[in-house]
Amino acid sequence: MKTGRKHFYITIAMTLAALIFLSAYMMTTFYRNARKDALAIGASTMAQEKEQAERYLNRALDIIQITSMEIEYLLQKDADSAVILDFLENESAYYTNSVDRNFTGVYGWIGGEYLDGIGWVPDADYVPTERVWYTDAVKADGQPAMISPYLDAQTGTIMISISRLLYDGESVISLDISMDTLQRLTELINLNGHGYGFIIDRSGFVVAHSDAAEKGKEYGQDEEKSELVDKVAASAGASFDMEVDGEKITVFSDTILNDWYVVMVVDNEGLYADISMIMVQSVCMCLVVFGVIVLFCFVEMRRTDRYLVKLQESREELKQLNDTIMQVLAKTIDAKDKYTRGHSVRVANYSREIARRMGKSERDQEKIYRAALLHDVGKIRIPDDIINKPGKLTEEEYAFIKLHPVSGYHILKSFTKDQMIATGAKFHHERYDGKGYPNGLVGENTPEHARIIGVADAYDAMASNRSYRKALPQEVIRDELLAGKGTQFDPRIVEVMIKMMDEDKEYRMRQSDDQHKTVLAVDDEEISVEMLGHIFEAQPVYRFLSAASGEEALSLLREERVDLVLLDLEMPGMKGLEVFRHIKEIRDIPVVFMTATKDLATMEKAREMGVEDYITKPFMPQILLETVYGALNWED
Repeated sequence: MKTGRKHFYITIAMTLAALIFLSAYMMTTFYRNARKDALAIGASTMAQEKEQAERYLNRALDIIQITSMEIEYLLQKDADSAVILDFLENESAYYTNSVDRNFTGVYGWIGGEYLDGIGWVPDADYVPTERVWYTDAVKADGQPAMISPYLDAQTGTIMISISRLLYDGESVISLDISMDTLQRLTELINLNGHGYGFIIDRSGFVVAHSDAAEKGKEYGQDEEKSELVDKVAASAGASFDMEVDGEKITVFSDTILNDWYVVMVVDNEGLYADISMIMVQSVCMCLVVFGVIVLFCFVEMRRTDRYLVKLQESREELKQLNDTIMQVLAKTIDAKDKYTRGHSVRVANYSREIARRMGKSERDQEKIYRAALLHDVGKIRIPDDIINKPGKLTEEEYAFIKLHPVSGYHILKSFTKDQMIATGAKFHHERYDGKGYPNGLVGENTPEHARIIGVADAYDAMASNRSYRKALPQEVIRDELLAGKGTQFDPRIVEVMIKMMDEDKEYRMRQSDDQHKTVLAVDDEEISVEMLGHIFEAQPVYRFLSAASGEEALSLLREERVDLVLLDLEMPGMKGLEVFRHIKEIRDIPVVFMTATKDLATMEKAREMGVEDYITKPFMPQILLETVYGALNWED
């Protein structure tokens, strides 16, 4: 009995010592990670504020772009000033009443005279062509110019103007915008209830501030604030610490349209106070847990077997979740390349089959499959315009491509204890003769699983479509593999791949040829169709068709293979909802509604009818393309 008690007390003491050590380690790690998380949350807050501000300003940029295109159209039609003024008045009223009440009016120097959409008549000494809204637009040479913000002394409101030079090289259209919306957004900036935020331009002029009394001030000329402004400009969006009036603060920032900065200032005491409290609570909880363990340790021993069963079930669930995450990650990487969707899954399947034919165990086959599935994960670091370039890469661009094995290795090396996944990514572009990259390994110095992936990867690259060619014929691929036997590829692995090809009489081991989609836009507004045409012109995986009416669209659908319809709701004659019902009678294809109406009831009705999505005009090209991509539900 005494011996048993002695062992029990020793066990308890060792458990307590281990708990103390583990708690200390966990608290240290927690504090370090919590600080990192706090900084990440601050950066995320800035990114969200940046996105909201840019979305608001981009809407104004879209408006000036669309309005200027309409004015240019009127000028090309030799419309007189009365017609143009009437258009400006209608547009000003629409933008103020229906789009945003802070868009206070459209005006400009058009056809040699000043026209104002809100009826403002300038003084006799007012020279429009000498005003900054005009001169900055001329300097921008046809691109929208955002004029420096200023404080309206009468209203106490921060104002900006966005202007654009028209095609004639003399006329300029401009939109005045109140920054009240950004002021309201800025007043909400904080980090878990701590700190304050503001928006400044590059000179330090305060566009918006959590404290409304600060807006309009010149921080760049303020002795106390100028150091903060300089550090924000030099930080390139990274957080930094500094001391102001004896108080240590952390400053977060991000850029808005490369012209302004959104800034959040948080005192460090407030920032990390919650972390300290959580640590104290965690220590107390550990002590409570230790007491409960001592009290119930014998009882819990009887339930160990039951817990082991549940643990095994949890492991299986975790394995399934891990497999799903890897599949999603592989598809995410493949989605960067418009021409090789499904590449990673195909390479993984080929690699597993090669491993099976080489006599590998089922466990090793699965490991090789996973390694092959993520072999190209490093491509997430390569710019899309390089991956999707429709021609020969420059030496600099090819150097970027050659980075992806190293990037993939560093992304994956901590992903799992199985280093086969990381080394598969790093070495799958090594050559058997030592002329590969990134390390120039020779022969069997390259891990076997990487040599297997290398052969499968090369095969699928040749059996997949590219921007400059279709998938190669099977006999050409066979000749290329044999030519690289012993130089680029492991001879034994090439022989296995060749045997797989010889058995594939119908050439099924290849990418599907159906890699292009046809999009039909149905809209009676010519300018909208032209804008859509320009957007899809830069996307080679799409074929773009248009129809100016519902009747024309239905006729096209009976003659053409169409994969997606972009349908305007408000059209003369047959309305969008009626067209949608007729489309579904002809063919079950996805439809996305386009309209300037922002009515929730209309959106809900569209969803109930089975519409894939609903976008409002004017829309950003990126949002349009992402909506189209999601609605098409690309199959790999």
